[in-house]
Amino acid sequence: MAPVTVELCAGAGGQALGLEAAGFEHAALFENDKSACATLIRNRKHWNVIEHDLFQRFDWSKYKGIDLLAGGLPCPPFSIAGKQLGEGDERNLFNVGIELVDEIQPTAVMFENVKGLLEPRFTDYRTTINQKLEKLGYKPFWNLLHASDFGVPQLRPRVLLVAIRKFAADRFQWPDEKDKITPKTVGETLAKHMAERGWPLAEAWKEKANRIAPTIVGGSKKHGGPDLGPTRARKAWAELGVNGIGIANEPPAPDFTGMPKLTVQMVAKLQGFPDSWEFMGGKTASYRQVGNAFPPPVAAVVAAKIREAISLKSVVSLAAAE
Repeated sequence: MAPVTVELCAGAGGQALGLEAAGFEHAALFENDKSACATLIRNRKHWNVIEHDLFQRFDWSKYKGIDLLAGGLPCPPFSIAGKQLGEGDERNLFNVGIELVDEIQPTAVMFENVKGLLEPRFTDYRTTINQKLEKLGYKPFWNLLHASDFGVPQLRPRVLLVAIRKFAADRFQWPDEKDKITPKTVGETLAKHMAERGWPLAEAWKEKANRIAPTIVGGSKKHGGPDLGPTRARKAWAELGVNGIGIANEPPAPDFTGMPKLTVQMVAKLQGFPDSWEFMGGKTASYRQVGNAFPPPVAAVVAAKIREAISLKSVVSLAAAE
């Protein structure tokens, strides 16, 4: 029987795809953005997608005791691109996530965030989270993983908080060297897409785009549009032969000259989404969904480690003795 998960802040489905690949079944996916909900439903009609703001009340009793509570909790409170208000930021959903751990009492937890959460200024906050989880019967694990270590063709450091019930915690191990996959370059990843409309320079562009991409920036609902980032990021993209000012509606035409822009689908490919995944909403809404996503390959490898640790066959006797 497959382990069951409830996902918070599911977005466009990056983490959900990873959980699916690791063998988890989704009891529910919660997301407050209409376009992202439409994306989830469009691609997985059988998923139970619930449009809900986590700051609002909800009856979580039906999910009590599930195998995994997962979530890509919003990153602005800890992002170096923001004011780093942390716990004091009104958008901080980490506290809500910990409250739901108490209410749902899953066997395991997997929360993802930006690397800023590991900065010294948030040490006390992480300690508080650890203490709360330990009091609830979990052992917390923190780690900084790089998406490029798992086949994703971009620099994308992400912080993972995994918490496992103490009876199974000693079985959990983070991905190691044998789990790593060398990523393709941007050129290798996107050459087929750049040539879709017959652009004759696609092969030459592929040779220039001979490294992995810089970290893709999604932008918030209040700020930022379909754009590959600030000046420093645009310079890095330019070195790969990509115009980072804006997102194109389609690949370059046969008579195109200059540096091409990426389409939403190309950016999604650099995030580790399959070509078949469709994004709903306008270009800005679609790009934000892609840019803020947790790369599916990274979610998959961590979720597989969690599944191994909490597998019923391995821990049932330990749980009974807890």
